[in-house]
Amino acid sequence: MRIALLGSGRGSNAEAVLRAQQEGRLGLAKVVGIFCDIPGARILELGPKFGVPATLLDPGPFRTKFSPEREQAWADTLKAAGTELVVLAGLMRVLKAPLLEAFPNRIINLHPSLLPAFPGLDGIGQAWRAGVKESGCTVHWVNASIDEGAHLGQKTVARLSDDTEASFASRIHAAEHQLLPEVIAQLSRTRLP
Repeated sequence: MRIALLGSGRGSNAEAVLRAQQEGRLGLAKVVGIFCDIPGARILELGPKFGVPATLLDPGPFRTKFSPEREQAWADTLKAAGTELVVLAGLMRVLKAPLLEAFPNRIINLHPSLLPAFPGLDGIGQAWRAGVKESGCTVHWVNASIDEGAHLGQKTVARLSDDTEASFASRIHAAEHQLLPEVIAQLSRTRLP
């Protein structure tokens, strides 16, 4: 299963996927490319480090979404790379019809909360401020509604009595780095819907 990693920032989740591939823990999946919307983002440095093409693609003029023309260009580029599964690993944009239609039931996202709780931006901060006893992370299918696709897996992280928001976040990120490769490996061994 040929997968494309899409991200906007540090790329720690993309790196976890690439490490899993390097260590033989990604099942039958293979990363065919890293695609980023932010010039100079650290995720782009992962390409040479892991021997995977890393490409900066123009997102268009908006900050939280693609222009329709740019989103269509992204879809065309991903198809040209032979992508079978699109993995959102920290992409900070809402997807619309061009990508959703190009890859129906072929896009997954990693979100830092136990959805349906705390969707949208800053899931960890939302959970921290709400004072929950536990949170975690969710991998889900992407659809036209933000963070509402069917769940593929979750990991729970308890909030400890001596936690700070930073230590709580650190443990949630560690859970993300386990969960995303596990879900990809599982999907690679089953038929996609």
